[in-house]
Amino acid sequence: MKWVLRELSDYKNKPLYVSEKMDLSQDIMERYSKYVISANDKFSVDAYVFYDNGNAIVNAHVRGNIVVPSSRSLTPVELPLNFKIDEVYVDTRAQLRKYEEEDEAAFLLDDDGVIDFDKSVADNVILQIPMHILSPDEKNGSEMPKGNDWEVISEEEYDNQKTDNKKVDPRLAKLKNLFNDSDN
Repeated sequence: MKWVLRELSDYKNKPLYVSEKMDLSQDIMERYSKYVISANDKFSVDAYVFYDNGNAIVNAHVRGNIVVPSSRSLTPVELPLNFKIDEVYVDTRAQLRKYEEEDEAAFLLDDDGVIDFDKSVADNVILQIPMHILSPDEKNGSEMPKGNDWEVISEEEYDNQKTDNKKVDPRLAKLKNLFNDSDN
């Protein structure tokens, strides 16, 4: 979806409504392959575009699926997405400062005045990926991943290992006081 800001001036009184299935797989994989395994699902986007005093206001609802790596084992996990985008596109720095003061997402357009909403949707898809992603097996408490000379352990196991390491061998307990009186 691309719109030219000056052409949107026809939508002062009634917003432009757009409903599309967007294929963002190539853009997402080119720019974000570090975070996404697959983005082959088409994203369903319903958007309203308002024109207001030289600015374009976009309210969109996005639904779709991507495949991302598990944060624990890197196994592929399908992640359903369902989110909203509210953005403002402005053509002057003064307008940009106005929206920044109001803590709204505003973007300054290039000289050509083209709004490339496909890029915005792809960027927002990446923003929706949580930091902690687990596969269904990992959520159900299956065995933690392990390899040669390493393994992932739970916080509870880690705390238990710390307390076990603090216990002193009783044969060495007498050495604890060895140097206390030797200075005299």
